[in-house]
Amino acid sequence: MKRAWLTLLIGAAALYVPASAHHSFAAHYIEDQSVSIEGDLVQFEYRNPHAWVHVTAKDESGAIRQVSAEWASAARLKQWGIGEDALKPGDHVILTGSPSRNPTEYRMHLKTILRRADGWQWSGPARR
Repeated sequence: MKRAWLTLLIGAAALYVPASAHHSFAAHYIEDQSVSIEGDLVQFEYRNPHAWVHVTAKDESGAIRQVSAEWASAARLKQWGIGEDALKPGDHVILTGSPSRNPTEYRMHLKTILRRADGWQWSGPARR
């Protein structure tokens, strides 16, 4: 009987961990709104569970801010043909995305990215 309870407990824990690790972007971002920023790439974090693009850009008052854009997972980016060397510090980019529910966080959920210098862009996942 103890073994059955232990198996049930381990099974329940295994089901809970993946479900609790995923979150809805709508919980953190206003998905029906869009903002664009233009700035210079500081860092591209190609990692799981989500990649991040960090840029410095001027805000409405002209102050330089670091803005962080949450992207897809590294595994998903790889499926889309985007490698960890796709973006480099100093790249001048234009990001479009959904703004954070907390405007003091300077974050967005990335929807499009454009690097005008060479025309490289990502406009969402390819639809099949």
